[in-house]
Amino acid sequence: MSKGTKERAQAKKVVQQQLAKERRRTVTLWTTVGVVAVLIIAGLIGWGVASGQEKDTAGKLTVPPTAVDDGTAFARGSGPVTIDIYEDFMCPICHEFETAAGPTVTQLVDAKKVTVRYHPIAILDRYSTTEYSTRSAGAAAAAAAGGKFVEYHDVLFANQPPENSAGLDDAKLIELGRSVGLTDASFADAVNGKTYTAWATKVTDTASSRGVTGTPTVMVAGKKLDNPSPQALTAAVEAAGA
Repeated sequence: MSKGTKERAQAKKVVQQQLAKERRRTVTLWTTVGVVAVLIIAGLIGWGVASGQEKDTAGKLTVPPTAVDDGTAFARGSGPVTIDIYEDFMCPICHEFETAAGPTVTQLVDAKKVTVRYHPIAILDRYSTTEYSTRSAGAAAAAAAGGKFVEYHDVLFANQPPENSAGLDDAKLIELGRSVGLTDASFADAVNGKTYTAWATKVTDTASSRGVTGTPTVMVAGKKLDNPSPQALTAAVEAAGA
């Protein structure tokens, strides 16, 4: 073999080796890109599933098993005259109503003169940064499912946050539940999982369709009280035949 031929053969071999090396590097690069792409896609799918599950939980209408009046309220008492009370747990005037008229409501219930239907609605979400009205109404529904609506209703008003605040966080709502005997995990799960968020929205929409434009709105035998004071409440119940 001549010297020139030998040099060409060596040069060809070097070129082949370089080409083989480039092919290996290309395969490795695209394999790496493929793996990364798969991981990214898997991550996006996982995030999408988790996000979808959370939206499904919050968007699925779950009616508390103890709800009355087409699933919009919780009843207390068994008297012949019906009192409907529409309240928002962030409404300071509702708090004032409960402080002033709450004992009268209890007396009328104990005397078996009335059936009270509480409608927790959410019209003041704009006055908190965390949609507290909706979250507290949902928590109250969870309390009703646990057989403690009235107790939880009262403790929420006793711990009412000011308007234009974040409101109570979910951990505090759960803590208040424990304080009235809601120690089962199902209550905490319902609060954290937003089980009754869609229900709170439906109850609010239903109240609006019935002409409720503010809170508190108090109706006795279907008639709205313009001044729901203890005296007016008692007089309306008596006028309704109790």
